[in-house]
Amino acid sequence: MSQHARVVIIGSGSAGLSALREVRHATDDFLIINDGHWGTTCAESGCMPSKALIEAANAFHRRHDFEAFGISAAETLRIRVPDVMARMKRMRDDFTKSPRAVPEKLGEKAISGRARLLGPNRIEIEGHGEVTADAIILATGSSPVLPGPWKTFGDRIFTTDTLFDRDDLPKRIAVIGMGAIGVELAQAMARMGIEVAGFDALESVAGMTDPEVAALLRDAIAAELPLHLGAPAEISEGNAGSLIVKGAGGAEFEADAVLAAMGRRPNIAGLGLETLGVPLDDHGMPEVDASSTQIGDLPVFMAGDANAIHPILHEAADEGHIAGRNALAESPRRYRRRASMAIAFCAPNAVRVGQSFADLEGKDILIGHANFATQSRARLAEEAHGLIRIYAEPGSGKLLGCEMALPEGEHFAHLFGLAIQSEMSTYDMLAMPFYHPVMEEGLRSALREIARQLPDEERSDLADCPEKGHSTLD
Repeated sequence: MSQHARVVIIGSGSAGLSALREVRHATDDFLIINDGHWGTTCAESGCMPSKALIEAANAFHRRHDFEAFGISAAETLRIRVPDVMARMKRMRDDFTKSPRAVPEKLGEKAISGRARLLGPNRIEIEGHGEVTADAIILATGSSPVLPGPWKTFGDRIFTTDTLFDRDDLPKRIAVIGMGAIGVELAQAMARMGIEVAGFDALESVAGMTDPEVAALLRDAIAAELPLHLGAPAEISEGNAGSLIVKGAGGAEFEADAVLAAMGRRPNIAGLGLETLGVPLDDHGMPEVDASSTQIGDLPVFMAGDANAIHPILHEAADEGHIAGRNALAESPRRYRRRASMAIAFCAPNAVRVGQSFADLEGKDILIGHANFATQSRARLAEEAHGLIRIYAEPGSGKLLGCEMALPEGEHFAHLFGLAIQSEMSTYDMLAMPFYHPVMEEGLRSALREIARQLPDEERSDLADCPEKGHSTLD
């Protein structure tokens, strides 16, 4: 005899736990099913452990600025990678403690096992039989992309699912994939004293689409580790157990291990999506409404990395929230999504907010830019580098988006995210207070460049406050 629940959630990652929170507000008639460890990709093998490595690497790298600050003996500093890894694991284990406790807290409402759809309202759970539901939330997450032939190299191929379980790191690592995760980890490992080389089939890094921002970021990363971009990487056996990685222009790097950082793919294999009776694309994915997370008009909702729409933690949490509410609603609601934001925590930070340069290509836009090579606060901090490019509508000056490679760019991202979300114009931002001396004054310089191209009549009282003509004050 099958079991029935009002809502069944498949997956206990960020989206699944967010959905669970919403469902529990309204009903105790639910089940959550999870295959494998209970926890989130972010806390277990993503944003949190990677930032622990990045913070340690950046702290050690800071010694290169000591002489400029009048601090001596930088050459005596050492870093112990095993100690860095141990600290990372302690912090990771603390971050994952709460998600891992979910099955114990929920008891029989939490089931460990592999689930497969049998239809829009039916699920088969390996080892537990069939479950029916009024609504189903699919939050199965994602897994690292790993080409099949590379599996023959065994544990010399790392992914973000395995890297953070290591007690130490080898002396030479090739990172294949220079997207956000690849760039972050490649630079961090290089700053920790590991010999690193980066490879990617694309010419840009960290997903930057603005050619000027992309070029500056690429040069900044290349100053710390060799980059081989523009051609797919190939791996072959080397001597004494090493791996030879070949990239663009015939470049070769002998590595002890390879970190595959070519993105993640949704965990939908064997999920039974074909039983839903809706069209599937070439990757076996149904069409999902990004505003409701609903699949067609079915009582089935797909949230987080599983739908591959916005595979970022805060987006997954939002989608879990939407799916949890809609799974209980008489009529699913379409929600207004937040402004798009992406940050790579390399140095300088790589940031996209709102519409990217690629999104706006071919459209009539205004661009304001600011180079931080002479920005006063950046100079004081020995971080005088970086570029911001802001995109706005002609005439109205409405802010559309921006791309930047900046020190402290993560904070600029949130300031600009607020502006985009609030539909602010260039003049609106210029009317805000800018303290001195702060990095944000560079943002004001880019906004002023756009303002010079706009009509005067829309300006607020202080939006036209011009530069003072002194770089140390502007």
